[in-house]
Amino acid sequence: MRLSAVFAVALALASAPIRGMAEENDQEVEAHKVALDLAAAFSNEGFKIRDGHWAGSLKPQDRALIAVNLYAGNQYWFSIGATEKAKKIGVGVFDESGHKVATEDYDDGEKVAAGFSPAMSGQYFVAVDLREGEESTCCLVYSYK
Repeated sequence: MRLSAVFAVALALASAPIRGMAEENDQEVEAHKVALDLAAAFSNEGFKIRDGHWAGSLKPQDRALIAVNLYAGNQYWFSIGATEKAKKIGVGVFDESGHKVATEDYDDGEKVAAGFSPAMSGQYFVAVDLREGEESTCCLVYSYK
Protein backbone atom coordinates (compact mmCIF):
# COMPACT_ATOMS: atom_id res chain seq x y z
CA MET A 1 0.00 0.00 0.00
CA ARG A 2 1.36 3.40 -0.93
CA LEU A 3 2.34 5.65 1.94
CA SER A 4 -0.11 8.38 0.89
CA ALA A 5 -2.94 5.83 0.94
CA VAL A 6 -1.76 4.67 4.34
CA PHE A 7 -1.97 8.23 5.64
CA ALA A 8 -5.43 8.70 4.17
CA VAL A 9 -6.54 5.64 6.10
CA ALA A 10 -4.51 6.83 9.09
CA LEU A 11 -6.37 10.10 9.23
CA ALA A 12 -9.58 8.15 9.50
CA LEU A 13 -8.09 5.79 12.08
CA ALA A 14 -5.72 8.24 13.77
CA SER A 15 -8.31 8.84 16.38
CA ALA A 16 -7.30 5.46 17.82
CA PRO A 17 -7.51 6.38 21.46
CA ILE A 18 -4.48 6.68 23.67
CA ARG A 19 -5.71 4.62 26.57
CA GLY A 20 -5.61 5.77 30.10
CA MET A 21 -7.35 3.67 32.71
CA ALA A 22 -9.53 1.68 30.28
CA GLU A 23 -10.07 -1.98 31.02
CA GLU A 24 -7.38 -4.13 29.40
CA ASN A 25 -7.10 -7.81 28.59
CA ASP A 26 -4.16 -9.95 29.75
CA GLN A 27 -2.24 -9.57 26.47
CA GLU A 28 -2.52 -5.77 26.59
CA VAL A 29 -1.31 -5.76 30.18
CA GLU A 30 1.69 -7.91 29.24
CA ALA A 31 2.57 -5.75 26.20
CA HIS A 32 2.16 -2.61 28.34
CA LYS A 33 4.57 -4.05 30.94
CA VAL A 34 7.19 -4.75 28.24
CA ALA A 35 6.82 -1.21 26.84
CA LEU A 36 7.08 0.35 30.32
CA ASP A 37 10.18 -1.71 31.14
CA LEU A 38 11.84 -0.33 28.01
CA ALA A 39 10.65 3.24 28.68
CA ALA A 40 12.10 3.04 32.19
CA ALA A 41 15.59 2.99 30.67
CA PHE A 42 14.90 6.42 29.14
CA SER A 43 13.53 7.77 32.43
CA ASN A 44 17.02 7.17 33.84
CA GLU A 45 18.15 9.84 31.35
CA GLY A 46 15.57 12.38 32.54
CA PHE A 47 12.65 11.45 30.27
CA LYS A 48 9.16 11.50 31.76
CA ILE A 49 6.70 8.81 30.70
CA ARG A 50 3.53 10.35 29.32
CA ASP A 51 0.27 9.27 30.94
CA GLY A 52 -1.75 6.98 28.73
CA HIS A 53 -0.75 4.52 26.06
CA TRP A 54 -1.98 2.77 22.91
CA ALA A 55 -2.46 -0.99 22.77
CA GLY A 56 -3.81 -3.17 19.99
CA SER A 57 -3.50 -6.42 18.15
CA LEU A 58 -1.40 -6.68 14.98
CA LYS A 59 -1.29 -9.45 12.42
CA PRO A 60 1.90 -10.18 10.42
CA GLN A 61 2.61 -7.37 7.94
CA ASP A 62 -0.07 -5.16 9.56
CA ARG A 63 0.64 -1.59 10.56
CA ALA A 64 -0.98 0.67 13.12
CA LEU A 65 -0.61 4.45 12.92
CA ILE A 66 -0.97 6.41 16.11
CA ALA A 67 -1.34 10.19 15.91
CA VAL A 68 0.65 12.19 18.47
CA ASN A 69 1.04 15.93 19.02
CA LEU A 70 4.68 16.88 19.54
CA TYR A 71 6.39 20.14 20.44
CA ALA A 72 9.54 21.61 18.94
CA GLY A 73 12.40 21.72 21.40
CA ASN A 74 11.33 18.56 23.26
CA GLN A 75 12.95 15.18 22.85
CA TYR A 76 10.78 12.06 22.59
CA TRP A 77 11.23 8.31 22.85
CA PHE A 78 8.49 6.03 21.54
CA SER A 79 8.76 2.63 23.24
CA ILE A 80 6.86 -0.36 21.89
CA GLY A 81 6.51 -3.73 23.59
CA ALA A 82 4.75 -6.85 22.34
CA THR A 83 3.62 -10.21 23.60
CA GLU A 84 5.92 -13.19 23.05
CA LYS A 85 4.29 -14.29 19.77
CA ALA A 86 5.91 -11.28 18.10
CA LYS A 87 9.42 -12.04 16.89
CA LYS A 88 10.19 -8.66 15.31
CA ILE A 89 8.30 -5.39 15.38
CA GLY A 90 9.14 -2.17 13.67
CA VAL A 91 8.59 1.48 14.48
CA GLY A 92 8.82 4.62 12.40
CA VAL A 93 7.87 8.27 12.89
CA PHE A 94 6.27 10.34 10.14
CA ASP A 95 5.43 14.03 9.91
CA GLU A 96 1.95 15.25 8.98
CA SER A 97 2.90 15.17 5.28
CA GLY A 98 3.75 11.47 5.46
CA HIS A 99 7.52 11.91 5.28
CA LYS A 100 9.53 9.60 7.50
CA VAL A 101 11.69 11.52 9.96
CA ALA A 102 15.15 10.46 11.07
CA THR A 103 15.12 8.71 14.44
CA GLU A 104 17.59 7.14 16.79
CA ASP A 105 16.53 3.50 17.00
CA TYR A 106 16.68 0.70 19.56
CA ASP A 107 15.73 -2.81 18.41
CA ASP A 108 15.49 -5.93 20.53
CA GLY A 109 12.98 -7.98 18.52
CA GLU A 110 9.72 -7.78 20.46
CA LYS A 111 10.61 -4.43 22.01
CA VAL A 112 11.75 -1.43 20.00
CA ALA A 113 12.07 2.31 20.46
CA ALA A 114 12.56 5.38 18.30
CA GLY A 115 14.01 8.65 19.59
CA PHE A 116 13.24 11.95 17.90
CA SER A 117 13.39 15.70 18.50
CA PRO A 118 11.03 17.61 16.18
CA ALA A 119 12.13 20.87 14.62
CA MET A 120 8.48 21.94 14.28
CA SER A 121 5.51 21.48 16.59
CA GLY A 122 2.56 19.61 15.17
CA GLN A 123 0.92 16.29 14.57
CA TYR A 124 3.13 13.29 13.85
CA PHE A 125 2.35 9.62 13.31
CA VAL A 126 4.06 6.68 14.95
CA ALA A 127 3.86 3.56 12.78
CA VAL A 128 4.06 0.19 14.52
CA ASP A 129 4.20 -2.96 12.43
CA LEU A 130 4.57 -6.67 13.06
CA ARG A 131 7.35 -7.84 10.74
CA GLU A 132 7.82 -11.41 11.98
CA GLY A 133 5.87 -13.75 14.22
CA GLU A 134 2.25 -14.54 14.87
CA GLU A 135 -0.60 -12.15 15.62
CA SER A 136 0.43 -10.28 18.75
CA THR A 137 -0.67 -7.51 21.03
CA CYS A 138 1.55 -4.43 20.97
CA CYS A 139 1.67 -1.41 23.23
CA LEU A 140 3.12 2.07 22.68
CA VAL A 141 4.14 4.44 25.44
CA TYR A 142 6.14 7.57 24.95
CA SER A 143 8.50 9.66 26.98
CA TYR A 144 9.54 13.29 26.68
CA LYS A 145 11.93 15.85 28.10
